Amino acid sequence: MATIELAAVKKRYGKQEVIHGVDVKIDDGELIVIVGPSGCGKSTLLRMVAGLETVTSGEILIDGKRVNEVEPKDRDIAMVFQTYALYPHMSVFDNMAYGLKIAKLPAGDIKSRVDEAARLLALEEFLDRKPKALSGGQRQRVAMGRAIVRQPRAFLFDEPLSNLDALLRVQMRLEIRQLQRRLGTTSLYVTHDQVEAMTLADRLIVMNAGVTEQIDTPMAVYERPASRFVAGFIGSPGMNFLRGTVSASGAAVHLDNGTVVALSGAGATEGSARTPDAAVAGQAIHLGVRPEHLVVTSPDAAQFTLEVITVETLGADTLLHGRAQGSTTDRTESVVDGALNALVLRLPGSARVSEGDSIPVSISAGNWHLFDASTGARLAT
Repeated sequence: MATIELAAVKKRYGKQEVIHGVDVKIDDGELIVIVGPSGCGKSTLLRMVAGLETVTSGEILIDGKRVNEVEPKDRDIAMVFQTYALYPHMSVFDNMAYGLKIAKLPAGDIKSRVDEAARLLALEEFLDRKPKALSGGQRQRVAMGRAIVRQPRAFLFDEPLSNLDALLRVQMRLEIRQLQRRLGTTSLYVTHDQVEAMTLADRLIVMNAGVTEQIDTPMAVYERPASRFVAGFIGSPGMNFLRGTVSASGAAVHLDNGTVVALSGAGATEGSARTPDAAVAGQAIHLGVRPEHLVVTSPDAAQFTLEVITVETLGADTLLHGRAQGSTTDRTESVVDGALNALVLRLPGSARVSEGDSIPVSISAGNWHLFDASTGARLAT
């Protein structure tokens, strides 16, 4: 077991800085998930911990010892890749045992470790097979078994489920979580799938363009996102954003469609990753609200009307995509961040709604968030 600490870690390729100073300490036995869109630097960060990429500045410490200059093989860390990286001519047993044979462990110890890992991963009946005779999920289990038998101080996972189909991904992420809890091994896991991140992590590191936007527990990130980026990226679907302005009195927000949202006693910010600046009179803001916090009401009680453009029927849920009546939808915004003034409303699967319908809705009291329109930073009220 081990602690891993990153202190002001940066990475540059030539003049281009791709990691802009990461600070985090991973506790012994903790499973941390690094999540973010493609190209945000999450795999580069993982590879620096593994020693496969050099650190431009800052320090990486394992159990308090600086390892910046330590060779990958001497860091006592096992890495699981998305491509399995199995030897096709070797049996499952030999693939799992290969690293131990190179380390010249006694044959009895090798067999004991491989048999134990095979039992943990339900691979006992496949030990004599070659990788080509296995399914994708079974091959990933073998890759994990190869890491487990080494009994490393930490596991590093680089998008290990991205090559699997949707059903296998669900099954394997549950197995990885259960296995990590059973072994208690410190783990750092990279994914671009925010559902995978939410279900696996003790804590999340949400990255965007080489910057750590927020580090917190999954529910804290979901309920108190530190920025508009985090709010839009975490959640399925992501948060809705409505353009507006803080009133002259500072007591309300005037949305583009004419809706007025009172600010007093709502929009809690406690537990946010950083202390948010206070919203000020006249400030341009984006008001964020999750799809489940838009509530269908009677026409008389509604704050505005949702014009339904598309209906997604998902079985347990029905998602209504549309816009607030009286507002204009900004389709030029990034899909990750969410199009401004576009709305998604989550309803039970039994709901019967058609495209073109007008639905009276209100924002659930207190279940909204304010973000600075220019910086995207979370605002206090």
